[in-house]
Amino acid sequence: MMKKSLVGAFLLLWVVMVTNVAFATSKEEATMISNAAERGSEGAQVLLAVIYQDGADGYAKNDKMAAHWFELAAEQGNAYAQKTIGDYYAQGRGVTKNLKVAADWREKAANRGNVLAQLSLGKMYLYGEGVAQNNEKAEKWLSRAAFEGNSEAQYLLGSMYRMGYGVVRNETLGGNLLAKSAGQGYQDAIKALHFLENVGFQIEETFYKRMPNLQKLAEDGDVEAQYQIAMRYESGSYGVKQDNAKALAWFNKAASNGHVLAMKSLGHIYEKGLIGVKADPKMSEYWYGKATPGK
Repeated sequence: MMKKSLVGAFLLLWVVMVTNVAFATSKEEATMISNAAERGSEGAQVLLAVIYQDGADGYAKNDKMAAHWFELAAEQGNAYAQKTIGDYYAQGRGVTKNLKVAADWREKAANRGNVLAQLSLGKMYLYGEGVAQNNEKAEKWLSRAAFEGNSEAQYLLGSMYRMGYGVVRNETLGGNLLAKSAGQGYQDAIKALHFLENVGFQIEETFYKRMPNLQKLAEDGDVEAQYQIAMRYESGSYGVKQDNAKALAWFNKAASNGHVLAMKSLGHIYEKGLIGVKADPKMSEYWYGKATPGK
């Protein structure tokens, strides 16, 4: 029984650390996690913090307790906890709002490679929130997050280069970063890209030349290509004309071929009634369920 509970706890920890989603746990598991947290287990402290953050059997939601356990885990060097307690201080959630402390925790997490902390810290330096405004540091942290594929960081950094705000102006690099962000569906980047194209600015041709090859790969059964092309048709990016029907068709094809993110995309589409389909709770539940088997 104990072995099973420990396995469950480790799986829950993996869910928290990798997917950043809430989870449900039994009263017995919560008690076990609480005991381990009290004895100094960093992973258990994170789990207990999430239990208080979201609520679980026998544990009411309690932001103050969540902040307490996140901070203890953060002090032990847990990057996820450092990022999260930084967010708590920035929001004044369970603690007194303190942007300086938020920046300190986010920097610790950012140095450990947490992409969302890198984004948040970059924005703090960009806007001078909790820290002295510093374009060089903003560029540094946004560049790291953008390199890891964060669409908001790509948009912000692209805008900086495009306008020459705090950096040497580079319209081509700025435009290409905006294209990368738009390719992930980031709406502000899509709007900016459409504006640039409407006034005659040319995005580097390589972004558009990839489309025919991607189309062929998708038609030949490459599941990742099917998902990528679906996103492009959904957002109308990378030189592709927005097409709801084609986006839905490729999402369905990729999902049917086992692509988990395509399944989640369909779950979200049917949940919200996006890209021309009516909201359908049953279809949404079906695709979310396919994406998370065993739940």
